[in-house]
Amino acid sequence: MRQAMQSPYMEWAKTRAQAKFNLATSGLMPYPLAELPVSLADLELSGPSFYGYEPLQRAIAARCDAPIESVVAATGTSMANHLVMAATLEPGDQVLIEQPTYELLVSTARYLGAEVRRFARHFADGFRLDPRAIARAATQRTRLIIITNLHNPSSALTDEDALREVGRIARRVGARVLVDEVYLDAAFDRGLRSAFHLGPEFITTTSLTKVYGLGGLRCGWILADPALARRLWRLNDLFGVIPAHVAERLSCAAFAHIDRVAARARRILEANRATLNRFLATRPDLESTPLEYGTVSFPRLRTGQVAQLCALLRETYDTTVVPGSFFEMPEHFRIGIGADPETFAGGLERLGAALDHISER
Repeated sequence: MRQAMQSPYMEWAKTRAQAKFNLATSGLMPYPLAELPVSLADLELSGPSFYGYEPLQRAIAARCDAPIESVVAATGTSMANHLVMAATLEPGDQVLIEQPTYELLVSTARYLGAEVRRFARHFADGFRLDPRAIARAATQRTRLIIITNLHNPSSALTDEDALREVGRIARRVGARVLVDEVYLDAAFDRGLRSAFHLGPEFITTTSLTKVYGLGGLRCGWILADPALARRLWRLNDLFGVIPAHVAERLSCAAFAHIDRVAARARRILEANRATLNRFLATRPDLESTPLEYGTVSFPRLRTGQVAQLCALLRETYDTTVVPGSFFEMPEHFRIGIGADPETFAGGLERLGAALDHISER
C-alpha cells in the first residue's frame, strides 16, 4: 500500500534554512526580473498551453538538441521526478536509488509504493558513481534506477562511459534510468550533453531553477522517448493540468537570453568556488576534495557533531548549512555556493568561527 509520506528535508528547508548568511541553498541567487528584457506587452495571463506551450517546447527542444515530441514540461524538477516515478513504477516495483542522494527522491518513491533498494557512492572515492554497485543491487524486479548528475550533495560528475554501463545494466533487467540533471549545467566548460541521448532507457529531468537562479518560473522538463512522453503528459493532467502562462512566457524570454543568464551564473559560481577551496585548504577539521564544478560541496567534519555545529551557526552567527543527516551521512554537511560572493565569503568566515569555537571546547 502507498505510504503517507512527508519530506523532512523540505520542511527544514522551508522553516529553518533562512538566515542572513544562507549557505544552505543549493541553487544560484535569484536572477532579477529587471534584467530580463521584457515588458508588460510581452506577457499575458492566459494563452494556448494545453500539452505544452509551443514556443517554450521549441526553446527547450532546441536547448537540449532533442525532438520536441520527447519534451514534457513540468513544474520544476521535483514534479518532473514525481511524474517519471509515477509513470514508470507500480506499487511493489523495485527502484534502485543512490546513497547519499536528495531526500525527495527516496520519499517520493516510497510514497508511490515502490520497494527502495540503495547502492552506495563512497566519500573515499569522491562519491564517484560505480556501475558495479548498481549491477550488484539490480534484480529482475528492478524497474527504475535513479541517479543525480551532478551528484547531490557532492557535485561529483558521472561521465558518459559510466552512464552507458548503467544503461546496459538497465536493459539487462528491463529497467529504465532516471537521471536528475538539474545541476549538470554548472559544469560549464565540459560541453556535456543530457544522458537522454544515450538510449531510450534513459529519462532525464532538469529545470532553470538551480544553475540559473530562475526558480520562481518553475520551468522544469523531462526528456523521454515519445511514447513515454505522451504518457507523462496524460499523467500530468492529474497533477498540474496547465501551468501559469505568464511563467511560460517569462521562461521563453529566459531561453532567448540564456547565454547572458548563464554568464552571470558562471561568474558567481567560479568566484565562490575559488573562495570555498581556499577556505577548505585552511581547515584541518574538515575533510573534502577541492570543488571542480557545481553549486554544492559536502565536507566531512573530522571531530565534533554536525548537529552541534549547525545549531551554533544558526543561533550565534545567523548562518545556515544543510545537516548531512538529510543525506543519511550525519558526519557531513552541505555548503551551497550560489550566494552573492560577498555574502558567501561572510558566511564562510562565520563557519570558520563556529568551527574554531567547537574545537576549543
